Amino acid sequence: MKTVSLIFIVFIMLSPELNADLHSHSIVSDGVLAPAQLAARAKTNGVDVWALTDHDEVRGIPEAREAALDLGMIYIPGVEISITWAGKTIHIVGLNLDETNPDLVNGLAQTRSGRERRARDMAAELSSKAGIENSYEGALKYVGNPDLISRSHFARYLVEIGVCATVSDVFRHYLADGKPGFVPHRWASLSEAVGWIRGAGGVAVVAHPGRYDLSPLAYDAFFTEFKNLGGIAIETVTGSHSVDQYDEYTRIAAHYGFLSSRGSDFHSPQDAEVDIGRLPALPKMAKPVWEQWSLP
Repeated sequence: MKTVSLIFIVFIMLSPELNADLHSHSIVSDGVLAPAQLAARAKTNGVDVWALTDHDEVRGIPEAREAALDLGMIYIPGVEISITWAGKTIHIVGLNLDETNPDLVNGLAQTRSGRERRARDMAAELSSKAGIENSYEGALKYVGNPDLISRSHFARYLVEIGVCATVSDVFRHYLADGKPGFVPHRWASLSEAVGWIRGAGGVAVVAHPGRYDLSPLAYDAFFTEFKNLGGIAIETVTGSHSVDQYDEYTRIAAHYGFLSSRGSDFHSPQDAEVDIGRLPALPKMAKPVWEQWSLP
């Protein structure tokens, strides 16, 4: 592990503008590719530094690391943790962490619990409110990890049966807050997620901040709390952001003193907003999160 870190530090000093994709998902959570397949796709698309950040799960990291290193990529162990803040679901990415840390592993197990119950409740809601039957059984066909059945699996099934044309449409019309299939879930707290990441030696990053339905005042409160807890970065260039938001969130990062991260949030070749490794570079004014990693 230490050898990899040494290589990484030398590389970033020599290459300030890397193709770094620090947010992606495999079949271990709600993606469709195995970690090794995802590594191969990242390499084909020119990724230099890659992180697999499965939802609330780190069991794909060993396969991802081995494949990435065999392909000559620099691998950063990561995870994406679901949290509940002010009644909203927000995602926090952890990067460059020790995935074997007991507190992190136990915390993620707690966070995953309850997904199966929520999935059955979602199926019941879709049946009673939208007349869509057997969605739980349909979603299971897309699940690679039984602990992590999610809205994405339901969305793929609803596309399969022709309810909507795309996964994004399913979320918009059926699975978002206030829609027929939405079922709230109590995730980890912000302080717990950041604590687990920092306790595992990692860096806490707010995933796709432009995606959340928060008022300007709530955003300020959230970013301030995140910083006070030890969070140091936000994703500024991500598949969930528009082109205008790249600069907007880079300015927001500068305002709060955050570093900028970059990640496609890739799940599937069929429904990707941006393919892994195909995002534009960070804006010139951004301070990349990878430049803060240094020798102990």
